[in-house]
Amino acid sequence: MREEMARREAAELLRGGQRRPRSPHGWGLLVVLWLLAFYQPVLTEAHLRRKNLEFLFIRFSAWEFAGCDKLWAGLVTTLCHRVRQHFGALPLSVFHVLGSRPLFASGFSQREWILKKGACLRLWGLLLLLAVGVAILLVALLVPGIKESHVLKVVGSAVASLSGSSLVLGALSILKNFVVSEKKKIERLTNSERFAGQLGFMSKIRGEVEALVDFLAFMEVFERRRLRVVLEITGLDLCYPEKAAGVFNAVATLLSDANAPFIFLLAVDPSVIVPCLEQAGCMKGLADNGYLYLNRAVSLPFSIPETGARSRLRSVEAAIQTREDLMYRVIAGNVAKSRRIAAAAAAPGWKEADSEAVAWIHEAFRCLHDASDVLSGYLPDNGASVRRIVNTVPITLRLLLHRSGGAGAASPRAAAAWVVLADRWPCRLSWTLQCLEDAGQRFPAPAEPGGKSLWSIYRENAAELSALRQPLAKVLSLDGDPELFQAFLARDFPFGAGEARELLGATVNLDHSIRRHMGLLRGLARL
Repeated sequence: MREEMARREAAELLRGGQRRPRSPHGWGLLVVLWLLAFYQPVLTEAHLRRKNLEFLFIRFSAWEFAGCDKLWAGLVTTLCHRVRQHFGALPLSVFHVLGSRPLFASGFSQREWILKKGACLRLWGLLLLLAVGVAILLVALLVPGIKESHVLKVVGSAVASLSGSSLVLGALSILKNFVVSEKKKIERLTNSERFAGQLGFMSKIRGEVEALVDFLAFMEVFERRRLRVVLEITGLDLCYPEKAAGVFNAVATLLSDANAPFIFLLAVDPSVIVPCLEQAGCMKGLADNGYLYLNRAVSLPFSIPETGARSRLRSVEAAIQTREDLMYRVIAGNVAKSRRIAAAAAAPGWKEADSEAVAWIHEAFRCLHDASDVLSGYLPDNGASVRRIVNTVPITLRLLLHRSGGAGAASPRAAAAWVVLADRWPCRLSWTLQCLEDAGQRFPAPAEPGGKSLWSIYRENAAELSALRQPLAKVLSLDGDPELFQAFLARDFPFGAGEARELLGATVNLDHSIRRHMGLLRGLARL
């Protein structure tokens, strides 16, 4: 994500033009304060077409807030604190008092800022009244012959006091927001037992979040780039069910606005979080089937495949680097030297490999979009499921090319069909792959080109799956039409065992915990 951000920023600078990206720091701070006070931002057509963006990364470990009564409040306070820390306390404090949410431009106007005439008139009116009041007061105090006039003194002091107090109240409001951050406000609300039971509690929290979203939209126009807040949520599967469910509710609340600039990276173990959601009292009726709830909540699933040899070596290297008694500096230096040699040898072919991956991705999307291709007939009706498939295909193809080096890899159409198969029938595919793995462990044989078809393996073991349908009932409910599954594997896409083994290493949209659970059930049944 950082590389993509840097690439887009460099492309925007190369494009040139007068409206270059800017920062709210240094002299930019004075500019942003001036705009906050007297101007309202406008979302123009040119702004919506901007490609450069900035990611603000926020890490939220649910385990650190597990002792709180309201875990979701920890998520919101962490979000507010990091945004305030990134942009500075002063711009956010001024926005709370004087700022305005952006308007949408009418037509194709390129004006990004509109003068707030009402605010300017009020300010000039107060300054004029203050000047008049001070002048009357000075005349009443200094001009001979009028010093004895108490009426002018009262009028002058009253006008000066009223206009001056309005200006002072505005300054005090900014100072209050500067001292009392959004994080402290939310913590104060959550600590108030009297207020927490009232209906206005969530509306107050929602108001703080909406103000934060409006501020981010303001800063987008000012910085001339798109802003996205990326929250990485970890440790959720270590918390109690009610608290974990509260975080999911908080995420849903933050994403309820279609224009909210939030991206959530949720790192959990499905085999732990699914029962956790099903047991939470506040999720009754919503998450009776935790797998279905996760499918609705997650728009891009990424189930990490089995660890490869190089990943295991990296883990060993990381473990060695924590042990000074093993002379890790010498070992790490040798590893870094060998990596530099390997990178120098591999660098020339990188651009060629990337262009090949792009061509494969376009070909796979063409197959999915081609009405004459039978593959398009297997796409689900659910829009969320279609997005999952479209999001997963590029990752699967890049992993296939990376693992095979471009030689002997499955075709883009076959890879796209495999992604559809894993999304539509995760239970039956996991069962077939588990049976294939068990057969290879019990009766190891030389690898044949292609091998047995997956449909024949499934048909041979279908009776055993039927016997286990009660413990696998929730997972089976994820599958689509069984007749379509038969047509897919037996007629249209007859994947063999060899192809399955190759594609499994690049499969990220199939929950591998399902297959492990099936292997355990098969082992127990055969004792």
